[in-house]
Amino acid sequence: MKKNDLQNDDSMWKGACASGFLKAQSLRITMTEAEISLWERLKSNQFQGLKFRRQHPIGIYIVDFYCHQHKLIIEVDGAYHSALEQIEKDQKRTDFLNFQGLRVIRFTNEQVITEIECVLDEIRECCKG
Repeated sequence: MKKNDLQNDDSMWKGACASGFLKAQSLRITMTEAEISLWERLKSNQFQGLKFRRQHPIGIYIVDFYCHQHKLIIEVDGAYHSALEQIEKDQKRTDFLNFQGLRVIRFTNEQVITEIECVLDEIRECCKG
């Protein structure tokens, strides 16, 4: 693989730089209530024996949760994600991640906090196969 050839990078970081890892570390300390709630259900391989990572750098982005085995990204979105400008940024981000062969699913903070079992059911469906 050539340096900076992200399309053919099969690693779980897709060319993430050192500053991305530092920012991810900082974000782990300041997770939202919803992120903490979901992480409590995903951490330590307790969800279907799968390894999930939190605040994981991929390319120039940091995703909320990532399961490399299923190439699945889980994003937990706060209210600001409903603003038009943020919707456009999120779409650009999703397009990049999809181009990397990754699947992105999104939940709102409210969904995670009030409907955690439904959220987990959807994640479970994405991890079949």
